[in-house]
Amino acid sequence: MKQPTDSRLAPLPDAPPPDAARLALLEDYLALLLRWNSRINLVADAAPEVIRQRHIADSLQLASLLPAGDGPLADLGAGAGLPGLVLAAATGREMHLVESDRRKAAFLTEAAARLGLKRVTIHPLRIEDATLPPLAAVTARALAPLDRLLAHAARLLAPEGVAIFPKGRTAEAEMAAARPHWHCHAERFASRTDPEATIFRLSDIRRASPEA
Repeated sequence: MKQPTDSRLAPLPDAPPPDAARLALLEDYLALLLRWNSRINLVADAAPEVIRQRHIADSLQLASLLPAGDGPLADLGAGAGLPGLVLAAATGREMHLVESDRRKAAFLTEAAARLGLKRVTIHPLRIEDATLPPLAAVTARALAPLDRLLAHAARLLAPEGVAIFPKGRTAEAEMAAARPHWHCHAERFASRTDPEATIFRLSDIRRASPEA
C-alpha cells in the first residue's frame, strides 16, 4: 500500500454544516433511536448527549470525505444507522444500508420512512448476498477488521470509488495485517471526536498478486 510521507494524521477537510432542516432531521433520528433503544440494543450508551457526540457527530464528520457528485453510497453492517442514516439525513444522497439483523433492519426501515429519506434503501441481508449498484463510497463503523472490509469494498465500489473506514487504537495494526493481501492508496485523517481514532480513506483497492 502507498503510505503517507510521515506518520501524522491529516486534518479532516472542512465541509458545509447541515442546514437547519437537516439538523432537525438528525434530532428526529435521535428521538427514534432512543425510543427503539429501550426495546432492542442499538447503542450501548443511552444518554442523548453521549449519542450526539460519540455516535452522531462521529458519523457526521465522515461527510467531508465523501467524493463529490451524487453517486450512490453504502453503509455495511449499518446497525443503528451510524454512519449511514446520519450521512443520508445530512447530505440527501442515495444511501444503501446493509444490515442482516432483522430487528435492526426494521429500525432502519422505520427511521428512513419517518424521516422522509426516500433515497435510502434497506438491504436486510448478509453483505455477501447484497446486490448493490457500483458505489461512489462505502463505509462501515465497528464492523470488522480492515482486511475483511477491503474485500467487501473491492467488490462493491465503482472504479473511482472510495472506502471510508473509521478505526480506533488498532488502526495501524489492522493496516499492517491487510498490507500483504491488498494494494490501495491509503489516506489517514484525524477524527474530530475521538483523539485515539484514525479515519482511513482508501482508493484503487485491489488484491495483491500471489507473488507480491
